[in-house]
Amino acid sequence: MIGRPTISQIDPKTKGRRLFRHTMPPSENDEQPSHDKPSSRRLPHVLVVDDNEDSAEMLRALLAGRYTTRIASDGEAALVAAAEFQPAIVLLDLGLPKIDGYEVARRIRAAEAEGPRAMIIAVTGFGRDEDRRRSREAGFDHHIVKPVDTMQLISLLEAAAPLSR
Repeated sequence: MIGRPTISQIDPKTKGRRLFRHTMPPSENDEQPSHDKPSSRRLPHVLVVDDNEDSAEMLRALLAGRYTTRIASDGEAALVAAAEFQPAIVLLDLGLPKIDGYEVARRIRAAEAEGPRAMIIAVTGFGRDEDRRRSREAGFDHHIVKPVDTMQLISLLEAAAPLSR
């Protein structure tokens, strides 16, 4: 990807007109993985798991400066990253290659049995009642349907801040 990501949100009521468009400024938190950079303050870790590179980069841009992020593009990579990165928050797509998001959430929850609990948020195109039920059963805390309502997501992330590690 060349340059900084641009965040935009499409308003479905206006048939595609953008609600806003904002190019994110450079941040100390841009490089992946950024958790190795020394800092006077420790930013909460957020693992973004999505096989769609554009969606993952949009989420990373949204989080820049407030959170240290790592991206994984499939279920197996997500489990490795979760073990190494110890995120406070996981933004997890459901329709992933190799291991689906439901199973990734179950395995993360099983691994947390004796440690801190991450907030796991489904960020997905799956929005039926059945999908929401399955995500709850798998251990997700919240379920957001794409396109992401950025204000809803930011609100959830800010509520999780006291849980950050």
